[in-house]
Amino acid sequence: MTREKLEHHQVWLYAAVFVLAAGSGLTAPRLMTALDNPLLISAVIAVLMFGMFAQIPFTSIKASLGNRRFLLAILSANYVAVPIVVWILTRLLPQPSPVLLGVYLVLLAPCIDYVIVFTQIGRGNEQAMLLATPVLFVTQMLLLPVYLWLFMGKQASDMVRPGPFAEAFAIVILLPLLLAIGLQLLSRQPVGGGRLLLDASAWIPVPLMALTLFIVVSSQISKLSVYRDFIIQVIPIYIAFMAVMPFIARLIVHGFRLDTRSGRAVIFSAGTRNSLVVLPLALALPDDWSTLVAAIIVTQTIVELAGELVYVRFVPNVLLRDQER
Repeated sequence: MTREKLEHHQVWLYAAVFVLAAGSGLTAPRLMTALDNPLLISAVIAVLMFGMFAQIPFTSIKASLGNRRFLLAILSANYVAVPIVVWILTRLLPQPSPVLLGVYLVLLAPCIDYVIVFTQIGRGNEQAMLLATPVLFVTQMLLLPVYLWLFMGKQASDMVRPGPFAEAFAIVILLPLLLAIGLQLLSRQPVGGGRLLLDASAWIPVPLMALTLFIVVSSQISKLSVYRDFIIQVIPIYIAFMAVMPFIARLIVHGFRLDTRSGRAVIFSAGTRNSLVVLPLALALPDDWSTLVAAIIVTQTIVELAGELVYVRFVPNVLLRDQER
């Protein structure tokens, strides 16, 4: 098994792992809840993020700023269109604050990892998507607190305790990011083995994504029935989001006059969210909220994985076909 073959078949690997995890969590919930440990989940996601970040060209961020129309289109889709859509959809969700917080956390953060895979499968410009990920990562970390404050006001500040939230951010995002950038800088040196280490780190994302999916889904899926009434009400919000965003993103693509493959990348980015990254942030919430918010986020992951299988067919064959802008 080469890394190229592993990456080529990764979507089916994730689907198989998801089925296995769901079956394990539902048939042996007591055994699988042993995996429901915030430290374990955070550690696995931190390693995954290191592997992901190591492949993102942070040291070539200047190149990501070169394609200005694409960058403006993807930023407009994620930070103008998405918040408006999320705000409108959540007006239909008169729910307790923890439910709203879970929906906001997961829907306001654009994906920076497996969106590249789905963009490639959906015949989009995965290279442009890859180059845009450093900008998407930085902007979402800066803007997510702003949107939470705009949408929830004092409720958000009451629920999100700075200490645990900052600790989760440091472990899951900041530390892997700094290590990945350090490895990229080291790889530029002619001696020291940095290039070999960077190449080796390219093996991390697929198996760690599969492991993360297994741990998260198997440990959390049995809790969904506990919050069944809440889950039933947020699922239509997630489905509506995935149904609406491609068409709105298509209008943005047309407005910026992007080529077909770049346009598809914008559409995939607009509809794909950052659930695995924000999950540790949810687990850092107070105990009486963390489980519910985590369940809300995991539900979005389940809906999204099914939706992406539709996207990879619908986007290139119907919504934005070849030679169309």
